[in-house]
Amino acid sequence: MKEMKQNSPYAWLLAARPKTLTGAIIPVLIGTSLAFADGQFQFIPALLCFLFACGMQIAANFINDLFDYLKGSDREDRLGPERACAQGWITPGAMKWGIGITVILSCIIGLGLLYQSWGLLPHSGWELILLGMFCVIFAFLYTTVLSYQGWGDLLVLVFFGFVPVGGTYYVQAYTFTPSVIIASLISGLVIDTLLVVNNYRDRKQDALSGKRTLIVRFGERFGRYFYLWLGIIATCLCFWFIKGWNPVGIVLPLFYLYMHIRTWRRMVQIRSGKKLNSILGETSRNMLLMGMIISIIVISD
Repeated sequence: MKEMKQNSPYAWLLAARPKTLTGAIIPVLIGTSLAFADGQFQFIPALLCFLFACGMQIAANFINDLFDYLKGSDREDRLGPERACAQGWITPGAMKWGIGITVILSCIIGLGLLYQSWGLLPHSGWELILLGMFCVIFAFLYTTVLSYQGWGDLLVLVFFGFVPVGGTYYVQAYTFTPSVIIASLISGLVIDTLLVVNNYRDRKQDALSGKRTLIVRFGERFGRYFYLWLGIIATCLCFWFIKGWNPVGIVLPLFYLYMHIRTWRRMVQIRSGKKLNSILGETSRNMLLMGMIISIIVISD
């Protein structure tokens, strides 16, 4: 890569990690599709959920970049994509400002959502304030504490499943349904496959850094099959949404499973090293595929 001008717009673009926004978009897409299928779709709340999710994802990326740098986790033996602070593209001081501005902008978007929903929700909207606070707090706690203790996978299930899918549906329909819970599980499970690939690739470096991910705790074999079963379980849960004989609803989840297993087999063959970064791209593609599949199924039924 050519020399990067420090704190330049392009440096900030790379630090934002736009490819990771797939993980923010998918849950909102699923939650909105459920609301549409139930005749509860509202454009403004859906748009604000999308913007809030993307804003918090970027803030979380900035936080991760800064604190991994300060902890010394981004060493010369790093296998994943290069990070802005570690490479000197963005100074730590500037990154702190970036985190603050991104979090504030996300909170302003959240206030817009609160304004739209105030008085219409069962608890008048106070529940959105609490939920927004948890999103901000855990964006910081994830990188600084919880991911080092092996809580990352559970937090993905919560903050890329139940919170965004359920929250997106809730601000449009003002309630929850069993289908929202199932869809939240599917979203969290498929998005966790991306974290598992990262942790699988970085298992040796994480162990040296004291980062006790599940794969560091239980080993390479566990990580290999953990990735596989996340996709299998997510596929099985898709059949909850099939009503009667729906060939589309039956075939599409199986197509995702086929793509997931293909990616898993490549991951197992590569097993270690920087070549696993190609699995990140395939996994992200599979995640988006699942988001689209669930949306198509719930709307078609």
